[in-house]
Amino acid sequence: MRREGDTMDLKNYELVVGLEVHAELNTESKIYCGCRNAFGMEVNTECCPICMGMPGTLPTLNEKVVEYAAKMGYALNCTVNPVSKQDRKNYFYPDLPKAYQISQFDIPLCEHGWLDIWVNGQERRIGITRIHIEEDAGKLIHDDSFTGTLVDFNRCGVPLIEIVSEPDLHSSAEAKAYLDTIKSILEYINISDCKMQEGSIRCDINVSVHKPGEPFGTRVEMKNVNTFSGAVRAIEYEAARQIDVLEDGGTVAQETRRWDDIKGQNFVLRSKEDAQDYRYFPEPDLLTIVLDEDKLATIKASIPELPNKKKVRYIQELGLPEADAVLLVETKEKSDFFEAILAAAPIKAKNAANWVLGDVSRLMNEQNRSIDDLGINPAQLAEIISLIEAGKISSSAGKQVFDEMLQTGKAPAEIVKEKGLEQVSDTSALQAIVVEVMANNQKSIDDYKNGKTNALGFLVGQCMKASKGKGNPALMKEMLLKYLEG
Repeated sequence: MRREGDTMDLKNYELVVGLEVHAELNTESKIYCGCRNAFGMEVNTECCPICMGMPGTLPTLNEKVVEYAAKMGYALNCTVNPVSKQDRKNYFYPDLPKAYQISQFDIPLCEHGWLDIWVNGQERRIGITRIHIEEDAGKLIHDDSFTGTLVDFNRCGVPLIEIVSEPDLHSSAEAKAYLDTIKSILEYINISDCKMQEGSIRCDINVSVHKPGEPFGTRVEMKNVNTFSGAVRAIEYEAARQIDVLEDGGTVAQETRRWDDIKGQNFVLRSKEDAQDYRYFPEPDLLTIVLDEDKLATIKASIPELPNKKKVRYIQELGLPEADAVLLVETKEKSDFFEAILAAAPIKAKNAANWVLGDVSRLMNEQNRSIDDLGINPAQLAEIISLIEAGKISSSAGKQVFDEMLQTGKAPAEIVKEKGLEQVSDTSALQAIVVEVMANNQKSIDDYKNGKTNALGFLVGQCMKASKGKGNPALMKEMLLKYLEG
């Protein structure tokens, strides 16, 4: 079954996807020790005997990690368990010096939640199985400049939350929408920097296919996919691979595979483990986590307006189209900037949205910088929009003012005066321009009267040219229509 928004051919199979999102928390120190939680430091300079799993060391839980995880739990409509515990997940790998990871098994901090996503204008509710806290492992370093593999332990003990979805996703488009929404919520509640290029957020993907009406198929997991576009490609590749196996009369093996985004394919890592393979048992060196009602109430009250609610408000209260609202709430930075523009002057929300999603977003993409880094003053942009709405400058002049403002930092009104950009709305002056344009463009007049309505746009353009861009286009259009239809 192919769902709207997917481009792949599922050949009458249904796709089932479950996602495990791992988000690094932006606490100052690590989860079980006092080492700094920082990216990009010199190899093995931010680690200690606890990070490195030295015998006899004892962990101490960072309270802020629990608070951040509970905050995400409430943001995803979860039940936050007032009493939970931590467990040892046992496995051997070179970047895990203790040969176990401190995580949570049967009593996670948060569980039984949900998240609404929007795909092609339709709302879908995705179940959240659980959110638990755990420590990150180290990082293996491979390089052509040396043989073998080196280990950087700086990442050991970096605090993570793992957000596990129900298998409720049925297309790569839904998976992408889910991941984008999770990322935006993490940013809104300010518990992760979500820098994917630094590995701050990554996901494991579980994929299976089955024929309609049949039980779910065997799931295959792909580990540590670190871009959302890569997740889309990985899902579509694995679904197609499983369908080919089944269509050839084979069976899908339960296994873990590694996604190679450059090659566009995945490779077997190992047979997929079940929970018993990790030999979970309660972590003996850490106390039970207990959160009282007052603490939970404080955490819950600290959550700001989240993107889904903000989007509905923009549509219902500000009258924005759904497409604009969705784009504005993608990041807290963008929505905060938009609201700062509206707070600075009594302007139309649609006009402010057009500037944010148009010229401002264009600059962000061209310069690969955030809105804050662009140095745009929202009050000054609001002033430009006010000048346009009041008819004092044209839209094209507004763009000139915007560019000059970015370069010089001058106030928009000052730039308008210096550049002589104030729009002419004097009807007698504009009437003279219209009469002259009409006298010189008889062919366009005939074209309009013969049904070629785009001739009107040409005539307005000629009027703007004659006025050196200063004429009020709305007034000149009105005058032209009176002349053409009179």
